Amino acid sequence: MTLSFLKWLKFNFTNTQTRLLLILTIVVFMIIIAVGMTTYYSAKSVLQQELSEPQHQMLRISMNDIDEVIRESDQIAVKIALNNHVYKFLTSEVQGSYRNVTELVQFLETLTSSTPFIKSAYIYDLERESMVAFPQGYSSSKVNFPDSGWVGVAAELDDRPMLVKRREIAAGSAVPASQITLYRKIMLAGQLKGIIAINFKTDQMFKHMLLSSVSDLDNHRFILDANNKPLYDLGNYPVEEEAVEQVLATLEGEKLGEFKHEGQLLLASQTMSPYTGWRYLSIISQESLLSNAQKIRNIVFFVSLLALAAGAATIAFYNRAAFKPVKRMRQLLSGYDRHRISPELIDLEKITGQLLTDHAQQAINLRQTLPEASSKFLTDIYAGNMTGYREIGEKWNRYFKEWSDSPLTVAILSIDNYHAWCERFKKSDQSLLKFAIANIIAELLSGEWRLTPADLGRDRVIVMLQPLDPGRELDACTSIDEALRMIPKLLKFQVSAGVSEDQDGLKDLQQAMQQADSALGFRLYRGYEQVIRFEDISGHVEPGRAGENELTSQLTETIEAGSGEEAIRLMDKTFNRMKSERWHPSSAIAFLESVAESLERIRMKRDPEACGFRVSGLRTMNLESAWSLLRNEAEALAAWYDSMQLRKDYIVCQTMIAYMNDHLEDPVSIQDIAEHAGIGSSLASQLFKQEMNDTILGYFTKLRMDRACELLRETDYRISEIASMVGYQHENSFIRVYRKTKDITPGKYREMMRARRDSLLES
Repeated sequence: MTLSFLKWLKFNFTNTQTRLLLILTIVVFMIIIAVGMTTYYSAKSVLQQELSEPQHQMLRISMNDIDEVIRESDQIAVKIALNNHVYKFLTSEVQGSYRNVTELVQFLETLTSSTPFIKSAYIYDLERESMVAFPQGYSSSKVNFPDSGWVGVAAELDDRPMLVKRREIAAGSAVPASQITLYRKIMLAGQLKGIIAINFKTDQMFKHMLLSSVSDLDNHRFILDANNKPLYDLGNYPVEEEAVEQVLATLEGEKLGEFKHEGQLLLASQTMSPYTGWRYLSIISQESLLSNAQKIRNIVFFVSLLALAAGAATIAFYNRAAFKPVKRMRQLLSGYDRHRISPELIDLEKITGQLLTDHAQQAINLRQTLPEASSKFLTDIYAGNMTGYREIGEKWNRYFKEWSDSPLTVAILSIDNYHAWCERFKKSDQSLLKFAIANIIAELLSGEWRLTPADLGRDRVIVMLQPLDPGRELDACTSIDEALRMIPKLLKFQVSAGVSEDQDGLKDLQQAMQQADSALGFRLYRGYEQVIRFEDISGHVEPGRAGENELTSQLTETIEAGSGEEAIRLMDKTFNRMKSERWHPSSAIAFLESVAESLERIRMKRDPEACGFRVSGLRTMNLESAWSLLRNEAEALAAWYDSMQLRKDYIVCQTMIAYMNDHLEDPVSIQDIAEHAGIGSSLASQLFKQEMNDTILGYFTKLRMDRACELLRETDYRISEIASMVGYQHENSFIRVYRKTKDITPGKYREMMRARRDSLLES
């Protein structure tokens, strides 16, 4: 039978499911045991802590009362020491004066009678060994005094003014009795002349040391002196002196502790008197304290065994039904990794865990990339890189699942005076500051709006908004204006915004971006830190204008002629015209950028390696700031050219530059340019490099590329035709030089300029 039982065990335990059940049963059993034991010891600890606190409080109350008795007795001893009759008793030659002794005894009687806890008082003269006491009276020698065994305490009082200790006194033929006495020195002229001894009534002194009238716990309390000698004790539980010594060794200064003595588990708590140095000790038998807790422990253990048996039966009963889903999972996962699937559950767990881990990782990656993808979605629509409605709809449903069909609003935020902002902040901090702008907007608006910000580069950030509650009437301009007011306080610079109209559908999202962009352009007239609605500027009518190109050409000629006053007059005239006619911002900015590009070309002629000023930064300025910048630049260039007019070398270089401008389409060599200026090619190269800070060939190439840019912007000639117009016979050579000079191909440049022009026309 034993052999068959072993075969049955071996057959069952080869199955992983059975092994799992066994392990689970053992674990549950251990958990229940651990919970039961933890509960028992936790209850025990709580009971000890809760019981020790009232015991400790009772000890402190008794200590405070006894300390007060001793403190009051010490004050009485001080009064005795300062009494005039005591002084006469210690210093007069005739010590036994009847009158002085009588008055002194009456004084001691008065003090003793008025204090219920004082039994008697002694005054001892160290020099003459005489004594006055109440109720004993006067004794000329300690030998004749019935209670004089304490006079040797003077040695113990050497380094302290007062001492309280227990002593043994003879009581006739009876057994010696114990007495607690307070001793105080009497000092005269810095010398020890006598000792005062005040004997206490023990029952009155320790009357507050009472046992609990409510609890039946077995306990015992002790009062020990500074040498750990018992002074007083009471209790209903006998504790020997050895047990007290063991308690003191176990506690080692701690307020609470437990120890075992003669098979009994005891709980001790103590406190020390800072005034007398006495130790107040309470010892409680834990057998009576934990009797009910032990019953609870046994009951919990028994219930745990019953729960364990019931759990094991339940697990066995539901085993077959519980593992049916597992079998189904094995069938479903068999196609995932056929080689790794086996009857063992551990393989199924590994594969399922791997699938869940992969899914969780993909979910994390999706959550991390979703904000970036949604921002890329907005930037692609803004740049025109995504025009198909089907593609837009698919990405919208993928990135903006939580968004509803409520109207959308688009706001474009722009840093005011971007050029000055770039000079003010380090390049490494600029991206962080733009990120901070988006964070401030998101933090302040997220309570009422869904929003997605996207960085458009340079000075701009686009924000798409939708109300969280479609039923509430919210104004996007008001919300954005409140947020923009916080940016100068937190980041110390200003930001303006253009806000579109509410758009009902996704198909109008690009139109909303154009509206916000167009509204932002009116910062040119309204100034910095403004929130501009498209509704407020949509009715703006632009008057017809003419002569802007002629003005830029005339301005260039005037500056290169060195006529600064004439250049300023031309610019101020146009500026006043722009203000009075209220040009549309797109046209005004285009004209300002045209003037800036002309000034840039003039500056590059003077110093090809100069960085100049950023033309694109004009879009972020108001009209006065932009015009002041251009005016100062024109004035500085005109002054430089005026200073150069009188130099012969400069005139020669200007002659060569004029010849280059007239022969951009011809195959001109350096020798041809030098012969036109009337000097040799070597000298021409040297003078040109000295005056223009560039080589003749390099300068000629820049002139040709500037002309090519103009033709690409303003004409529809093919690139091959433009190449021949600027002196290149082969289109590939022209494209290679253009890319090297402008960092962009001619075709891309033309597409970019057309897109910008179309956007301005649509707005």
